[in-house]
Amino acid sequence: MAGSFRTSAYVGRLGMTVLALATALSSFAGTTSVQKRRPARHGVICGNPNIPCRTSATFPPNDLPFRIPAKTNIYDTDLFYAVILKSVSVPDENCDTFIPESDRLAAQALFPEHKVFSSRCADPGGLSYTNTSPKARFIAVYAGMTLAEANKMLATVKATGKYPAASMRRMRAAFNGT
Repeated sequence: MAGSFRTSAYVGRLGMTVLALATALSSFAGTTSVQKRRPARHGVICGNPNIPCRTSATFPPNDLPFRIPAKTNIYDTDLFYAVILKSVSVPDENCDTFIPESDRLAAQALFPEHKVFSSRCADPGGLSYTNTSPKARFIAVYAGMTLAEANKMLATVKATGKYPAASMRRMRAAFNGT
């Protein structure tokens, strides 16, 4: 009888330990579900230059505007497609070398419903573009969020005959207001 008392006491303690462990794990699981990262939110691109862009930032004419919430220092867009119309090499990341605004405006006239944008040096308060070389500057036309839209825009660009070396690129625009 003494042996069975010890056994039942041991099982009782073991049961209490298992119950405590199960409670702690369920509490931990509840904590982690609350602490899960929220999906990153990105700025919506204003790809049509004929429609005003409601954003807290002011963009120069050569930039691709997107919606940035007020009081935001660093923000980027969802991935999008652009058709690179033209690019130039930049020795030593020289900020004085870029494609002239007159070239961008001429391209914008060809594609009035798609924003034509160009890269410059990534200064604070300005935009930069991912998936591009820091040793080159470019002009590009916004081609949409999907591959189908981008392929259609690439065909439209090539049909003009003005940009035979045009190529498609998937990228993000990034704002650094610090």
